Amino acid sequence: MKAKEIREMSATELENKLMQLKKDLFTLRMQHATNHLDNPTKISAVRRDIARVKTVIRQKQLEQ
Repeated sequence: MKAKEIREMSATELENKLMQLKKDLFTLRMQHATNHLDNPTKISAVRRDIARVKTVIRQKQLEQ
């Protein structure tokens, strides 16, 4: 997910996206623990997406 796409989202969309990414991260971690994860680099990609979303949320808070 690109930062430009994230910046175009509204506050409620960002919160929903953050919750979805956290659920995805939990699922990926469980799959990794049970050796069912095909591509372990997905975990780091999801973590980066979470950080991007949190950064944009914080930027929008500071703008207000």
